[in-house]
Amino acid sequence: MQTKFIFVTGGVCSSLGKGLTTASLGMLLEKKGLSIAVLKLDPYLNVDPGTMSPYQHGEVYVTDDGAETDLDLGHYYRFTNSPLSASSNATSGQIYNTVIKRERQGDYLGKTVQVIPHITDEIKKRIINCAKQIDNVDVVLVEIGGTVGDIESLPFMEAIRQFRNDYPAGQCINVHLTYVPYLKAAGEVKTKPSQHSVQQLRAIGIFPDIILCRSEISLSDEVKDKISLYCNVPRSAVIEEVDVEHSIYEVPIKLHEQEIDTKICKMLNLPDKKIELSDWEKIIDVIRQPKGTITVGLVGKYVQHQDAYKSILESLQHAAIATGYKLDVKRYEADKVFDGNQLDATILNCDGYLVPGGFGERGWLGKIMTAKFCRENKIPYFGICLGMQVMAVEFARHVSEIKDANSTEIDPYTQNPVISLLSEQRNVQGMGGTMRLGNYNCTLKTGSLAHKAYKKDMIGERHRHRYEFNNKYKEEMEKQGFVCTGLLEEGSLCEIAEIQDHPWMLGVQFHPEFKSKPTDPHPLFLEFIKATIANAEKGIK
Repeated sequence: MQTKFIFVTGGVCSSLGKGLTTASLGMLLEKKGLSIAVLKLDPYLNVDPGTMSPYQHGEVYVTDDGAETDLDLGHYYRFTNSPLSASSNATSGQIYNTVIKRERQGDYLGKTVQVIPHITDEIKKRIINCAKQIDNVDVVLVEIGGTVGDIESLPFMEAIRQFRNDYPAGQCINVHLTYVPYLKAAGEVKTKPSQHSVQQLRAIGIFPDIILCRSEISLSDEVKDKISLYCNVPRSAVIEEVDVEHSIYEVPIKLHEQEIDTKICKMLNLPDKKIELSDWEKIIDVIRQPKGTITVGLVGKYVQHQDAYKSILESLQHAAIATGYKLDVKRYEADKVFDGNQLDATILNCDGYLVPGGFGERGWLGKIMTAKFCRENKIPYFGICLGMQVMAVEFARHVSEIKDANSTEIDPYTQNPVISLLSEQRNVQGMGGTMRLGNYNCTLKTGSLAHKAYKKDMIGERHRHRYEFNNKYKEEMEKQGFVCTGLLEEGSLCEIAEIQDHPWMLGVQFHPEFKSKPTDPHPLFLEFIKATIANAEKGIK
């Protein structure tokens, strides 16, 4: 079977949920027995989001091959089994960089290099490359970032117009996600923004096959008829995507109820196998009727930004659902939880605490005091990346009595660099301060919390960091209860650390949140939530 292509565009405004919609469509098609691949095209000129502020972009999602990508790839992973790699995300910066390098090398034989055809050809090449990540991909879903009408996205829009023109009818379709606002004062919804959005799309030469209508309320048949008429799509292809009541995991269920998967299969001449979503429906049932509530404190630098810790929040939710509990996350800005050598009272009364990854000095002391509070009071603590380094420095300072223990990221001149770049550590050569990215294998210590969670001797997890635990301090700290229970395969780097004589205090150098699904929660998040539930039942906070 020839590979089919679905292009997902957005109109009226940003943040409509194209990523969630694309992931939901991918999941429904997989349920029909189809093999899919997903590609996110981002119009910004950054080569990747790796150097962008979380306030600007949200989290950076890392793939097994070490690509720093858009957070929407996290949605793709959580909803589907699509292959994810550097071929699953392309930015304008990457596209232009590639074309300019070729021009400098003389690859274009003196021709004038232009947006059309050179940039658009490179975009089309990226779409084809996404389809080749694995054999026999049936459907490639391509999400175009930004909003129709943006100057930045025009080359991508032109590329998909050309792409569809290059392929025979029935091999490509366009799904356009638009916004139908509800005016409370007037008591009615307005279709004009959607009409204008589709007009702009058609002016570019792209004609939508399906229109998805994001709205706060359900749309009447009259409204749908109007959108069908003015946007030139069949009435059956106007589908509403109303704000979900309980969870984003309701989205594919709601779309399936409107038979969007069947419509897509018919348009693309794909086998239309009947599907059932009982596993996802069970998730919603737990969310609607939990057997209790647990509270987790998230202590980080960017807690006020909704997407900065997206995968962590979702992973916590996955584990809570698996145990039947409702999750209440309290967010604490790390630089505000410590004042005058006392923890701010607002951080108290959580059943467990998680300190996520991050870079830089801001909030460092607040995170250390959070780890100290959890260690001394036997409260479950989960440290991820920087959160593991925080755990190590706190232990060194307050248990091993290395008062000036620090990370060279925070103090380059510290005399006791418990955390440092490998190049700063003795007897380590050939590795500088470059970022460790992508999947690395780790061997686990039998009997450890980590080993009990994973139920295996070796694991593979994704990394994104520069600084490491300094093995110079390992022997002394292990004698006092800071134990490295996970080591880099064929090496000695500490990947997982645990505090002995504590119910559950564990830190990891990697990012387990990138490998959790609602139907398959990550084992470390699951065990953390179980420990948090046990702590809640004891009433210790």
